[in-house]
Amino acid sequence: MSDAVERAGLVIPDAGDGRAHRRRFSRVALAIVAAKALAHLGAALVTPYEFHRDELLYFAMGTHLRLFGMDFPPAIALLSEGVRATAGVSVFTYRLVPGLLSAAVALVAVAIARELGGRRKAQALVALAVLFNPLFLRSGSLFQPVVLDQLWWMVGFWALARLARTGDPRWWLAVGAAAGLGLLSKFSILFFGLAVLGGLLATERRRDLLGPWPWIALALALAIGSPSWVGQLRLGLPVIDQMAGLREGQLNRITLAEQAIGQAIWGPQVLLAAAGLVGLLASRRLRTWRVLGWAALVALALFVVMKGKPYYSGPVHPLLYAAGGVWLETVRRRRVRQGLALGLAGAIAAWGAFILPFGLPVVPPAPMARYAAWTGIEAGTTTNRGEVLELPQDYADMLGWQEKAAAVAAVVEALPPEERATAVLYGRNYGQAGALELYRGRYGLPPVASLAGSWYLLGPGPHRAGDTIVLLGVEPDQLETIRCGSVEVAARVQVPWGVPEERDVPITVCRDPGLSLRDLWEQEGPAWG
Repeated sequence: MSDAVERAGLVIPDAGDGRAHRRRFSRVALAIVAAKALAHLGAALVTPYEFHRDELLYFAMGTHLRLFGMDFPPAIALLSEGVRATAGVSVFTYRLVPGLLSAAVALVAVAIARELGGRRKAQALVALAVLFNPLFLRSGSLFQPVVLDQLWWMVGFWALARLARTGDPRWWLAVGAAAGLGLLSKFSILFFGLAVLGGLLATERRRDLLGPWPWIALALALAIGSPSWVGQLRLGLPVIDQMAGLREGQLNRITLAEQAIGQAIWGPQVLLAAAGLVGLLASRRLRTWRVLGWAALVALALFVVMKGKPYYSGPVHPLLYAAGGVWLETVRRRRVRQGLALGLAGAIAAWGAFILPFGLPVVPPAPMARYAAWTGIEAGTTTNRGEVLELPQDYADMLGWQEKAAAVAAVVEALPPEERATAVLYGRNYGQAGALELYRGRYGLPPVASLAGSWYLLGPGPHRAGDTIVLLGVEPDQLETIRCGSVEVAARVQVPWGVPEERDVPITVCRDPGLSLRDLWEQEGPAWG
């Protein structure tokens, strides 16, 4: 299709691939990248929300760091300990990191546009598309590995673009390093590897596979990411059980329509992405980088087949924005070119302003719920399990954790001294256990244990069978296995805006359990998902 448009004289067929590396970075694009960083920092300062459930897990796993013995890639836990050691624990210090990393995602997207030959307008349009995408606003607002995953995909695509233009095989080392850092951050980097392989096989670059450089890159990736796969081997591949739980509880219900709707709410930039994909696959102007187009197509196809969540395809979009911006910049008719660019930029900015409260957690729960209801964007408040909430799930998951820890502290304080001396805390899920662990020092809490996923791997600790157990999130009728001598619901914590399972949480005291925690660990096994 792009070739036909070029033959009709609507676009310039070739601006000279060799000049791509001499393009200057657009000051406007760099200013937009800086604005993105400042937006995240400002949101971290004024947010009415606290830490996210997943963040609590990463904090705890950082505190109990076992570099080559973790069930998930350890980069986020390492990063957590780095922040804790240098800047202390606060919402601002921890949100500072993803904000800057998300700005780096936008910067690399601009660099890719420049590498593809994009001039100032193309670069600025790409930066604007990333800035006003609610996906990248959200990932830049949460201390989670998602933003790391996005960054390493983008660096890998940029290195592949350099390789395609220069033909210098040493760029394979950069591709391998990006993949290795991705493996250290999130297992979904496997899809990047498969996408690159698909891109090579579909183009003339398949001959690269006959030489040593791609295999050196693979070895480098495995070396850098070794803590991730070594941990999996040592623990018996828990990722298999984790993925099974994820498929059963979340992915199996995802349809192609839901994937499309989930990406449609990212805004008019999906049109830019579509143009970029077509351009990379069919345009003579971008033929040098055809391998990127096929890699993007393979990645998108894999996510569809695997019934991935809409955000899984997020790392591919900035690459496509870059290609779309470059292709749009080559439209020969000046008025058409300017009209398309200005119209798309205006639509992206307008949609971004409209959707902004869904991307940055700055609006308090009650007005946010009213705004979400007013917009009617149900996809923005649908949970991973298909429930529709008043708030976006990530926002609901950022409420009530310190309140729960404080309530548990009050229950522990009320225990007789002899019970308090041997008490242990138990969190039913990793958010509850992580909250107790995070605020343990502040409130002088006992040790924390949990069967929930990664927490299970830490073990029950050296606790005796007669210890008093204070359980957060566990009802009395769920304690038959432990055979408590006596059970008491000491308090309940109400979090009206939380996710459903966190809105009415019991604090239960189990005295004289007939089953020790160590025996419970051996009997039950981990609860994934």
